Amino acid sequence: MQYTLQFEKKTDSVQIQLPASKSISNRLLLLNALSYSPFEIKNLSDSDDTKVMLNVLNSDTSTFDVGAAGTSMRFLTAFLSKIVGEWTITGSSRMKQRPIKILVDALTQLGARIEYIENEGFPPLKIFGCALKGGELELPGDISSQYISALMMIAPTIENGLTLKLTGDIISRPYLNMTLALMKEFGVTGTWKGNSIIIPEASYKAVQTSVESDWSAASYWYEIAAINPELSVTLKGLKRYSLQGDSNVQKIYKELGIETKFSQKGVNLVNTGKKCRKLNYDFINEPDLAQTVAVTCCLMNVPFHFTGLQTLKIKETDRISALINELGKMGYLLESNQKDNLIWSGDKKDVSGTIEIDTYKDHRMAMAFAPASFTGVKISVNDPMVVTKSYPHYWEDLKLVGITSAE
Repeated sequence: MQYTLQFEKKTDSVQIQLPASKSISNRLLLLNALSYSPFEIKNLSDSDDTKVMLNVLNSDTSTFDVGAAGTSMRFLTAFLSKIVGEWTITGSSRMKQRPIKILVDALTQLGARIEYIENEGFPPLKIFGCALKGGELELPGDISSQYISALMMIAPTIENGLTLKLTGDIISRPYLNMTLALMKEFGVTGTWKGNSIIIPEASYKAVQTSVESDWSAASYWYEIAAINPELSVTLKGLKRYSLQGDSNVQKIYKELGIETKFSQKGVNLVNTGKKCRKLNYDFINEPDLAQTVAVTCCLMNVPFHFTGLQTLKIKETDRISALINELGKMGYLLESNQKDNLIWSGDKKDVSGTIEIDTYKDHRMAMAFAPASFTGVKISVNDPMVVTKSYPHYWEDLKLVGITSAE
């Protein structure tokens, strides 16, 4: 499927009900299961990733296909390793290329029995669930935070609990802090001292809880507000004091002229018209925002130098290469001379005609590039429904501001 996008100005103001956070939803689902909670989670995300988690946790089978849901693969691998039984977990072709060895090795040290069905170090997995025994584990801090969060959440249910010693640079700290905060809501208090996260053996308590809106989804509206000075955007459901690291989108887009104002109606995005000459930013704590900000900077003619992108190579696709390829089609000449950076010095060549944007089965590629239509660029988006991974009603919301999508 392919969407060809067209823009026709429709309104000067728009109010958007953002989807619920899938990062929070997926953690709450696992904590709900670990606490044997009878309560339903309110405002649960309707994203593909969350539906996968929900289906697996409510399933009466022993074989699970998580598709492209990386969070579900990591969280469920840890969860199933302590649930007595024989389990098989697999995913999409891309999922079978995403490494999981670090997590499997860590679980094995705790007594888990896990076998690789196809390729060493990658899904699919055969898991023989059993009682685990804790202690101290040493892990590199620059791996995906999902590995660490998966271990953190099952830690209280393991004999003697768990101490995770993180070595080297620690990336995506906000996601680990989010996990600790949500665990505390369920009655378990972990501590983070220096490079060690210490979680005692304890019992989770069932609680009633709800999910706040997704700051990652908000980023696409910050992009839209940045390239549409006359458009007033109000976003609903966001919390000023959020658990989500991607709430730092406020700080990043202030450099691109967007002021964030909270009111009873929601978050109002105000375009001040004041943008920086060049944006230098370390995305070590917010890697999921990098695609949106890169496209925004190009569309606004703001050169940039981004670092802290090392996890982008193991996401739904190699996001650094994908950005270089697709922005290149639009004439923007990007480069990356290290494993964790992305640079645009302002070089651009002229292009004409309709530009086909490949999404690489990556929801964030589709959502980051679609707003380019506002600038008069003619684009078509391949595999547009990939957005259901995190923001199922994205294309419907874009219609509210005049972007229509025709097959």
